[in-house]
Amino acid sequence: MSGNRATAVRYRIDPTASRFVVQATASGLLSAFGHNPTIAICGFGGDVRFIPNTLEEASLLMLIKSDSLAVVDKVSAKDRQEIERAMREDVMGIARFPEIIFMTTNVRANPLMENLYQVLIAGKLTLHGVTRDCPLEAQVSLNGDSLHAQGEFKLRQTDYGIKPTSVAAGTLKVKDELQFSFDIEAQKEEG
Repeated sequence: MSGNRATAVRYRIDPTASRFVVQATASGLLSAFGHNPTIAICGFGGDVRFIPNTLEEASLLMLIKSDSLAVVDKVSAKDRQEIERAMREDVMGIARFPEIIFMTTNVRANPLMENLYQVLIAGKLTLHGVTRDCPLEAQVSLNGDSLHAQGEFKLRQTDYGIKPTSVAAGTLKVKDELQFSFDIEAQKEEG
């Protein structure tokens, strides 16, 4: 290893200053009367590492607690409780799969301007006991000791062995494809 090689820095994700949501879309005969639920991912954390001023050798590790999903739409307390129960127990299987893990395999960063990058992240997502490639794009900005990343990605539930939920004898169901959006804040760790 070269003595003048730059050392990677580490940024810890701050979930209290970040937002990570899932948008599901209803389908089926009664979907016009249905609800397109927005789900907040509340329990997550992780870190980002890279060589300063380049995003070279960048990596991301994110851990999500499967039981931390919460409906953020305005619904009755009874509906919220039932949707969250079904989501955690029937869909996510939190007893068997308590954690969701995303780990990068490759990162390509293109500078847009000073301290602002368009980033293509290739990674592996382990969800519901299944690990698959999960590419995503983000815009990343650096400001002193903070990092801000925002972007979107989609995934199909069936790719991870998850059967999309259905109610009312199948006349109202959630589509297979889910849309995720994130707005992540991370702080540089010293040492």
